[in-house]
Amino acid sequence: MPTVKGAVRRLRGAPVPAPGGRAWRGLSRLSAPQVLDVIYELILGREPDPTGTASYLAGLESGSLTPRQVANWAVASGEWWSVTPFPGLGQSLHFSRMVFVRSLPPARRILDLGGTALGNATGALVLMGYPYRFDDLAVIDLPSEERNELYRETGAHPVTETALGPVRYQYHSMADLSGYADGSVDLVYSGQSIEHVPLDVADAVLSEVRRVLKPGGHLALDTPNARVTRLQQADFIDPDHEHEYSHAEMIEKLERAGFEVVEAKGLNYAGPSLAAGHFDVDAIASARGLFSLIEDCYLLAYVCRVPG
Repeated sequence: MPTVKGAVRRLRGAPVPAPGGRAWRGLSRLSAPQVLDVIYELILGREPDPTGTASYLAGLESGSLTPRQVANWAVASGEWWSVTPFPGLGQSLHFSRMVFVRSLPPARRILDLGGTALGNATGALVLMGYPYRFDDLAVIDLPSEERNELYRETGAHPVTETALGPVRYQYHSMADLSGYADGSVDLVYSGQSIEHVPLDVADAVLSEVRRVLKPGGHLALDTPNARVTRLQQADFIDPDHEHEYSHAEMIEKLERAGFEVVEAKGLNYAGPSLAAGHFDVDAIASARGLFSLIEDCYLLAYVCRVPG
């Protein structure tokens, strides 16, 4: 059987088929065994095993299975989720955050605090896969010139129509939600934002969020876990961070602001690294998804409810 490296070498420089074709970057020029080799190497990081070969090779040879279908099965496998190494921590955390976003409750009126998605006007919440239709989603973010240079954009976004509803932008501090009436919002999402403001400003943010949410409304929040990030390095993991929270600190802050924490999950399990006292970036990147042991995970994630 041709080697994976040989197949990949042949892929390089091959003409790209016209959009809509079944082939992708020259796959149509490879034999079925080569295609299977490439899929396994790119997605699972290994050669096909006898079971995989028996399951997919005949279908690829006959045309009853497309390379895309086989690749989809590989991504949906338990092996990809729990065994296959992930190529980078940042990409892995983004994947886990998308899983979290897709678990959030449905809401008609939404505020996304710090939810700019650089280069994409749909905003972070929609881009990460929030699944429900909404009447209004407002992204609250600082004007570009007031942000850290890592997060600056060339201009303001207009209202963007998405398949789920309209996304509009408000450029001001997330501690100032004075433009929103008491009890007027169903869901507030704060994704990787509360760690960017000082502790007293974070209290003001939570107070304002509590005010604008309806009784029964939800705050969803994810933020780095200081217990793990301090194992990674002594300094904050982002030069724009003002405070990285422990689970105990975050729970105290949320409850003091008047929220009922209804779900607390961790993203990217770091238990073995914590037990060993050594930050294993590859192991943490590979342990992606949602976990119950929140204190042993790289990111803290909460869904909170306003009583009533």
